Amino acid sequence: MTSQLHRAMSPDDVAPNTGRGGDIRVLLGPATVGATSGLLGVVLVEPGDQVNEHYHPYSEEFLYVVEGPVVLDLDDVPHEVRTDQAILVPIGVRHRLRNTGTSPARVLFQLSPLAPRPDLGHVDTEQVS
Repeated sequence: MTSQLHRAMSPDDVAPNTGRGGDIRVLLGPATVGATSGLLGVVLVEPGDQVNEHYHPYSEEFLYVVEGPVVLDLDDVPHEVRTDQAILVPIGVRHRLRNTGTSPARVLFQLSPLAPRPDLGHVDTEQVS
C-alpha cells in the first residue's frame, strides 16, 4: 500500500522558503507527508548568506552539515560546524546559521517535537537583511 507517509521527497518537490535567508525546504513534515512528531528538511546557504536569528519555543533542532563549513551562532556564541559534523540547538536557544566560506553550504535539519500550532513553532528575532 502506498500512502503519503511512504513518499520519498527531494528538495525539488517543495517550494523554497527564502523569507528568513538561505533556501529552506521542509522535506518531511505535516504539510508534505502528514508527519505528527517533527520535521526534517535541508537548507542551502550561499557564501556570505545566512539564515537569520530565531528560536523554537517547543522544539529541539538537530543540524548536520552535509557540505560546509558553516558558523552557527547560539545565543551570540559562534560555533564552527564542518562537513560531517552535527550539533544540537536546545529549545529556546537563539540561533543563526552563517556561511562564511567560499562555496555553498548544505545543512540537514530536524525539529522535534512539533509546536502545538505551526505559527508557534518559530520566533524570528531579526529581519532578513
